[in-house]
Amino acid sequence: MCHGAGQNRYAWKTSAEILSKRGWFVVTLDARGHGDSDWSSDHKYDAEDIGQDLEAVLQRFTSPPAVVGASMGGMASLAAQRVCKHQLFSALILVDITPHFDAKGARKVIGFMSGNPDGFSSLDEAADVISAYNPHRERPADPSGLTRVLQQRPDGRWTWKWDPAYVTSKPGFKAGDEAALASHMERVSRTMTEGMLATTVPILLVRGGQSDLVTPESVREFQRLVPEAEFVDVAGTGHMVAGDDNDAFTEAVAEFLARHHPSS
Repeated sequence: MCHGAGQNRYAWKTSAEILSKRGWFVVTLDARGHGDSDWSSDHKYDAEDIGQDLEAVLQRFTSPPAVVGASMGGMASLAAQRVCKHQLFSALILVDITPHFDAKGARKVIGFMSGNPDGFSSLDEAADVISAYNPHRERPADPSGLTRVLQQRPDGRWTWKWDPAYVTSKPGFKAGDEAALASHMERVSRTMTEGMLATTVPILLVRGGQSDLVTPESVREFQRLVPEAEFVDVAGTGHMVAGDDNDAFTEAVAEFLARHHPSS
């Protein structure tokens, strides 16, 4: 299971536990620059770079696994398949990411990741900022769970547990430069499209019903590109589908896996 940008393996904690109890062997990864994985010394954080890491992990399996890729993780999965001569997966589940996604939604995600570069004075302050970004999600009364995505500096401030260069190293992510963002999105779209067309195994797209990144038009483009793919819209959830309604998300994944990658 491959998380999205700014997340880490703990994004899948509940889903992984449920799937494991149902008989699947589940592996969750920290992408480069995220969680406990090393940061890239030369700031290589494109989908192709993360895809190379993913392929290296997949090569350790004795047979192709089913892969769940959320946002950045989905991009990386398709980037890896694009340049591989054999099928890397037995099945692929894309979580709120398609080759064509909304620029305004992308800018919102980038803006959140770029915000608060000096971190937060407390976990409560961080919880307030996250709650403002995700108003449809209830703010936790106890913010201690945020220690999975935040780390405390010697001066006591809390910063995100990912490399800021993931954002700052990309010209397309510079605030206000919409031309650069459009160019970046076009390149990513081309990479994902080619990866999608190179994927011959069953595909499921799980969209957050309130996602402002993957719009209904994005879904229609996706279905025109791969008409044989399956699609589930999880009502009441945003871009981070599993975090908003883990039960509905996990059920959709389990139902698809039961047909295309049965548990042992």
